[in-house]
This record gives sequence, structure tokens and C-alpha cells, in this order.
Amino acid sequence: MTVTQATLDKLAKFDTPTICNVIELFDVRPRNVGYMDGRIKCDFPELPPMVGFASTAQFRSDAPPSGGDAYGSIQKQLEQFAELPGPAVVVFQDADDPAVAAVFGEVMCSTYQAFGSAGLVTNGGGRDLEQVRELKYPVFTGNTICSHAYCHMLHLGLPVRVGGLMVNQADLLHGDANGVTNIPPQLASEIADVADEFLAAEAIMLDYVKAPGEKSVARFNELREEFQAVVGELKKRLQK
Repeated sequence: MTVTQATLDKLAKFDTPTICNVIELFDVRPRNVGYMDGRIKCDFPELPPMVGFASTAQFRSDAPPSGGDAYGSIQKQLEQFAELPGPAVVVFQDADDPAVAAVFGEVMCSTYQAFGSAGLVTNGGGRDLEQVRELKYPVFTGNTICSHAYCHMLHLGLPVRVGGLMVNQADLLHGDANGVTNIPPQLASEIADVADEFLAAEAIMLDYVKAPGEKSVARFNELREEFQAVVGELKKRLQK
């Protein structure tokens, strides 16, 4: 399923919770799956949403690499970027438990960004955070660690688990200050197109509760029912 750059640009206009809410309208998966859990934190919540396709890798730093075909490299990883259907989101599963050292720093993030990457996600640690912030390169991490120790990559392009979410090579990811979710690629265009309608539906209640003046539960309930009716009609339309 091809996801156009125009669709990616539209998706980037919405926060990740809105994307999650709209995905729910399609009933394509249980509501408690498809996103990373609270162990994965957005390091730079002031940045706009990150949207791109997963470039997966496994990472270790607790001991030097022993050699062999199982090991990847940043050069091989960058070559795989060109095989993705759009900008890469680098996704590292740190296999050390607990994490021993930083998965990335300024040099890696600068390199990834230069090759078109939209961001990086890892259950491991990061460092050089002030320098990476200056790049305006989104990173999501499990922790912060000052050293890189014996950092090395293992396999590239195979499924990884980060923040409780299985991530496959080329999965479409969306992340911001609230966390990271995947997006079913076959629905990406529709999600981008109807997100504004969902926000308009939410505004039915939000405009009331945010406006000055006294409030009544009865009026709130009327508006809530109106919101639910609008969303219900939107859901019916999307599932036809």
C-alpha cells in the first residue's frame, strides 16, 4: 500500500492522540494495542509530530562485538533507508536489560537526519541531548546515559519490540510529546482526511467547557450526546 508524501504531510498536522482516536473509528484492531507504552518518552516535546517508516535494528553495549554475520553497521543501515517508502524512523531495540549505555548521540542523529530520517525511537538511552535538540531531530527514549560503552548494532531490518510494541521494517509510525503509535498503511490517507472532522466533533464539547461562565451538567450531557452522534455517523461512513 503506497502512502504518499502528501498523506504524510497531512498526518504530521495532527497530534498522536488524535491519530489514535481516528484509528479507533475503523475497528481494525483492539483499542489496547498498536502503540508504545509509557516506558518510551519523548525527549523534545516541543517539536512537531514525527511521521515516517520504521528502519529497525537491535543494539547492545555491555560487551564488545565478537564478529560475524549477525552484526550490522550504520553504513548498511543508511543503505536500507533508500528501500523504505518514505522518510526513515530509526527504531532500536536495546537488548541489554537494563540498558548499559547510550544508543545514540549527536554524530548518529546528525547522520540519520542528513540521510532524510524523520526521527529515532529506542527503549534504550540517548546522550548529547542538547546538541540533538538543536538539530530539531525527534528522539524517543527509555532513559539518558552519558557513555556509549561498547555500542554496536546487531541485526538490521528484522522485527523488534520497543515499548511493548512489535515494530516491523517499514511500519508507518507517528509520534509526538504524547508517545508513538503505528498507523495501518491502508488507512493512512483516510485517517489524514478525516482527522479534522474528528477534531470538529470534539469541539462540540470543548468549546462549551472552555468558555467562560457557569456550566450545567444537563447542557454538557446534551453536547456530549451530540458529539457521540456525530462520531457515530463518522464511524458508520468510514466502515462502509
